[in-house]
Amino acid sequence: MRLDKLKIGFYWAASCGGCEIAVLDLNEKILDVLSVADVVFWPVAMDIKYKDVEAMPDGHMDVCFFNGAVRTEEQEALAKLLRRKAKVLVAFGACAHLGGVPSLANLADRSQVFDRAFLRSSSTVNTKKLVPETRIDVGDGAMTLPKFYDTVMALDQVVDVDYYLPGCPPPVKLIEEAVQAIAGNRLPPKGSVLAPLKSVCDDCSREREEKKIAEIKRVINFEPSKDKCLLDQGVICMGPATRGECDAHCLNANMPCTGCGGPCPEAMEQGASMISALSTVLGLASEKEEGFEAEKLVEQILDPVGTFYKYGLAASIINRRMMGNEDGDD
Repeated sequence: MRLDKLKIGFYWAASCGGCEIAVLDLNEKILDVLSVADVVFWPVAMDIKYKDVEAMPDGHMDVCFFNGAVRTEEQEALAKLLRRKAKVLVAFGACAHLGGVPSLANLADRSQVFDRAFLRSSSTVNTKKLVPETRIDVGDGAMTLPKFYDTVMALDQVVDVDYYLPGCPPPVKLIEEAVQAIAGNRLPPKGSVLAPLKSVCDDCSREREEKKIAEIKRVINFEPSKDKCLLDQGVICMGPATRGECDAHCLNANMPCTGCGGPCPEAMEQGASMISALSTVLGLASEKEEGFEAEKLVEQILDPVGTFYKYGLAASIINRRMMGNEDGDD
């Protein structure tokens, strides 16, 4: 254990803020963190300006936990700034790790996002058809906004990342273990995911029959058995393709895993792995049985991208739907 305290920072980019709450969910264990670390940058909790970070020597922070995807010019600039100022940069949570839920916006381009948000939503009154601009002159000066990018990016698509802490948000015990590993100089090789190798299924106590299913169901339409595997009941559960150590909280609440822990080790990508696993459960990998219509079964998956790439579209092979150039023009 090092004798001097760590200097750590936290930053919140394109995310919901749940990762910030997860840090507080350490409860009394946050005192253990503060016994080995001083927080020198945390905009959500302390009064600090970008100029204060710019004035720090490069490598001043021992570690910076960066949560959220990168969607704007400002977030990209902070990612590059914090990369310089931190010896170790951790992609903290699903959004920084894989793009997260915000990267589902990659199904649209910037112009479509603005059109829906500012012009066509049922709650919007915008008679002048105004949309955000990066600069507008106002009398004696100008007001500016950071550029809103066409594509949502995971953190490692912008800067070099040392480690990944998965989850939406990361489980408290993984946060604590990560800080202790950094403090004790017990970190694994660079590029590692700071979580065990097992899948969510390894955390799940439900009985698995490994039977073929004839219908895909949604939990909004029926109440699944709490004892049987959800896949066996026809509910798409991302557990087989998702890294675990979350204690299967969703499954314990009788809800399917949606994949926030990211891909299991050695998987090329999470969505493809789950599609492959599901094809076996649906019987698509075997010869067709009499009366079996694969197309009708697949059509029951109402939201394929949202189901298989809810947290990882930005980091996936498909990445985004291409609409036009970076300026959002077709």
